[in-house]
Amino acid sequence: MRVVLYARVSSEKQDTDLSLTAQLKALRAFAATRGYEVVREYVDEAESGRSSSRPAFKEMIAAARRQNKPFEGVLIWKYSRFARSREDSIVFKTLLRKNGVQVISMNEPSEDTPVGHLMEGIIESLDEFYSENLGEEVTRGMRESASRGFYQSFRPPYGYNKIKVADGTKMRTKLELNTAQAKIVETIFKSVLSGMGTIEIVRDLNSRAIPSSKGKTWTKGTIYSMLTNEIYTGNLIWGKKCKRNLEPIKVEGACPTIIDEESFKTVQQMLEQRAPTRIHPRVVSSKFLLSGLARCGYCGKALTGTDAKSGKFSYYVCGSLSKKGAGSCQFKYLNAKKFESAVVNEIKKSILTNDNLIELAKIASEEWNDTLSGLREDIDTIDNSLKDMGCRLVNLYDAIETGKFDLPDLALRIKELRMRQDQLLERKRNIELQYAEHRYEILDPKEMALYVEDLQSLLDESEICERKAFIKGFVQEIKVKGDEVTIEYTPPLPQDKRETVLSIGGNGGR
Repeated sequence: MRVVLYARVSSEKQDTDLSLTAQLKALRAFAATRGYEVVREYVDEAESGRSSSRPAFKEMIAAARRQNKPFEGVLIWKYSRFARSREDSIVFKTLLRKNGVQVISMNEPSEDTPVGHLMEGIIESLDEFYSENLGEEVTRGMRESASRGFYQSFRPPYGYNKIKVADGTKMRTKLELNTAQAKIVETIFKSVLSGMGTIEIVRDLNSRAIPSSKGKTWTKGTIYSMLTNEIYTGNLIWGKKCKRNLEPIKVEGACPTIIDEESFKTVQQMLEQRAPTRIHPRVVSSKFLLSGLARCGYCGKALTGTDAKSGKFSYYVCGSLSKKGAGSCQFKYLNAKKFESAVVNEIKKSILTNDNLIELAKIASEEWNDTLSGLREDIDTIDNSLKDMGCRLVNLYDAIETGKFDLPDLALRIKELRMRQDQLLERKRNIELQYAEHRYEILDPKEMALYVEDLQSLLDESEICERKAFIKGFVQEIKVKGDEVTIEYTPPLPQDKRETVLSIGGNGGR
């Protein structure tokens, strides 16, 4: 009889069956004693028997269904290796039998009789019960371990290392700070709080050749996952993806804190506000300079831009009037050109001034000292990464010398690590040059006046998208009530909110 061998080991650590090597060795010996011709071996490693979506298993079933099937039997160590689900076992065994292929268990022989089929079914039912019960026991044990603050996942979050601690007679896992990575986490959160987007952060980290947790380049998804991971506040959450409809477990203070809870919550709010679903596409593409900022001082609705006379005239109108018609709000149509001009002039007069920007330069000078300190920390981080990569390369070279692996098997990984080393060394040279040579000097008033003129001209001469982005950088809201306009803004100085009020009397008409 031509047979194939099928072996599987589970992804669950509690699987007590033999290893793949031992299963295949025993199956080959069994086939030889029975005179079976082994035409192929199918192997699934780290695959659960509760699912039929196993690569080798699916390939084997497909081969058995061919018109000219290459084998007449599937030889397995135990029925549990074929499937742990009674339903799957019945379906696939029936399918195989219809195609003239029988499933043979080396350790659980059965006869092709009603009694034999009954015994086979009992064995499979016991396997299924064992598998489901084991799953519940594993989940229960993991929930208990998580509730006591022990870390369950294979890979630690970026910013932490795993350490083993004694828990009675067992050793369990806790998290400790990875000092170098923790500083990067702090930098990422501070960058978001300062207004940077995730793409900007990705570019910055990659340009500095700082490796991510997997030693690869950073991506937007990686940054977003970190920004939404509550572990950085010291709180451990386990079971969010549990399939047993159980509430997630949250343990406060389970690991060292990197980000305070207030900053974490602020970042979550900022991420939510930046979500595409929160910003209407018409606001983004609108030709009206103050769309998305201006609101009605009577009812609070947003002011929207509208054209009249085939675009000859443009107005801002209250959202209530647009949707409900005349009488729904006291707001009057506002001439768009005059309104925008009045607001821009007030921004120039009250915000983009010499005094404000000179004060900003002083603050920047003070912060530069902190930046120099940060550059020193970047160099230390790169040195740690270089040391780590050096150790990895030594391990790979040792593996080649001892014959554990061949050079072709590891060549790609060695090339990748060496390229990464070169990037880190280049980044280190650039930082050291910047650290040694760069000096920040406050501009004199005359030079600052030129910068003020440049910034003010930006509000008059740039493209509409650039002007809108510039204004939204410090203006939070503009309220219009009658002839009075209140601009709420945060100056480019200490983060305190301020208001300026101007009159637009006579600007409501055409």
